[in-house]
Amino acid sequence: MRIIPAIDIIDGKCVRLSRGDFNTKTIYNDNPVEVAKMFQDSGIQSIHLVDLDGARASRIINYRILEQIATRTDLQIDFGGGLKSNEDLKIAFESGAHQVTGGSIAVKNPEVFENWIALYGSKKIILGADCINLNIAISGWQEVTDIDVSTFIMNYLSKGVQYVICTDVSKDGMLCGPSFDLYKHILTNSDKKIKLIASGGISTFEELPKLLDLGCEGVIIGKALYENRISLKQLESFILNQ
Repeated sequence: MRIIPAIDIIDGKCVRLSRGDFNTKTIYNDNPVEVAKMFQDSGIQSIHLVDLDGARASRIINYRILEQIATRTDLQIDFGGGLKSNEDLKIAFESGAHQVTGGSIAVKNPEVFENWIALYGSKKIILGADCINLNIAISGWQEVTDIDVSTFIMNYLSKGVQYVICTDVSKDGMLCGPSFDLYKHILTNSDKKIKLIASGGISTFEELPKLLDLGCEGVIIGKALYENRISLKQLESFILNQ
């Protein structure tokens, strides 16, 4: 199981939110590149880089930070937040993204999202399946649809998606533990091979082996790292001993 630290960007700074609420912003570092280098030095190979300014603006904004991290580290970067057009995607990949995540676009303009899969391949495009009370949430989690998260994921698996990031918004940034039952349900009911990445609520190191046992391909860790609930030494040991 891949360990994937999250770096969320607002105004060029590394921040964390609670439940996607911009009014809860906490700034943890003014230099996201330093944070990325610190993760790499601890054996981390992948990060989840989120352009929160882009999520609000519905277009890519912080691609320069993506470019800086990509050129100054060897990390594989999954980039998301506000990607809505072919031009946005082009900029993200040219700036050094290894993968991109699309969530709102997969709901509002599925033809464009499916075209991205066809153009770049299923290894490059991640489906973002963020949910509130099991319903898909979009537009920076400001809008909740009536689309069931499991149905949404299964539909896109049938269209070639492999990688899925599933975030339970109610748990994100709350340090209350991940949605084990949700992930178990998705993995159990998927008749296709799915690379499910758990996200939201990670609070202790002991939760990681449980997600591994469920069959998650990766786990995104945010506030638990920044608040020192989980240490980089613990993650380094976990990565080495899998």
